[in-house]
Amino acid sequence: MQLLVFILVYPILWFISILPYKPFYWLSDFVFFLVYTLFGYRKKVVYANLVLVFPEKDKKELLKIQREFYSHLIDTFMEMIKTMSLSKEEVKKRYHVLNIDVLKEIEKHKSVLIVCAHYANWEWNVSINNYLDTHGYAVYQKIANKYFDKWIRKVRARWNTTLITQEETVKTVVKNVRDNKRSVYGMVSDQSPQAHRAPYWTQFMGVKVPVFSGAETMARKMDLAVVFLKVSKVKRGFYQAEFIPITTAGKSTEEHEITDKFLRLTEEQIRERPEHYLWTHRRWKHKDKADQH
Repeated sequence: MQLLVFILVYPILWFISILPYKPFYWLSDFVFFLVYTLFGYRKKVVYANLVLVFPEKDKKELLKIQREFYSHLIDTFMEMIKTMSLSKEEVKKRYHVLNIDVLKEIEKHKSVLIVCAHYANWEWNVSINNYLDTHGYAVYQKIANKYFDKWIRKVRARWNTTLITQEETVKTVVKNVRDNKRSVYGMVSDQSPQAHRAPYWTQFMGVKVPVFSGAETMARKMDLAVVFLKVSKVKRGFYQAEFIPITTAGKSTEEHEITDKFLRLTEEQIRERPEHYLWTHRRWKHKDKADQH
């Protein structure tokens, strides 16, 4: 069954990926109409999240952010499909790195952990490895369909990136440290962990929530440098990335220091252009349990 689904769906995705940009974004506009206007996918969740974290904004402002967010969200997922046929040269034109020298200087001496949020086009973040001398790894969620999973690994390999699951991450870092192999690891770190398993609760966008601290734990134990990746959407289909160092020596940081800095930088990014954050996920679903921690 998995193979059948792959055989049926793959040609459709490939056709979409090779569309010229004008019809490509016309299709995105049509999908936006279906998702936002016709079906209203998770609109209640999105609006509730916006009301929670932006109590100072009125309904008109929140609805404007919500609509712009859905338009951006559909573009983002369409651009994920576009990745199938996107060359290194093309992605460099559309995903511009402002200060790659900052990362290059750090990676000369240390392995680097790049942390980012579900913001702008997080899928194209892996293209950063096209600029680097050391090998890059990106932590991802394994796809249930093994054929699509194999395909996505192959696509990312074109951009000098090896995809690893969360379960493989620590083992990979430990092996590379033991072999004295400097590497760059990319991780999206703003997900919501299970409340009962979260080791750390803190404020995020003014609300106390559980947060993942796995990136910090790994950086402190393995003495990794940690860099925040700030991505901005310049215009439709074009992004720019900036590296903001958090620490050049993970082992010298205090407990929660890395996590807190990451959260503050993420908040700053969200407040600048809130429509580019991923509001459909239930990031604040455990807020009612905060009094227990």
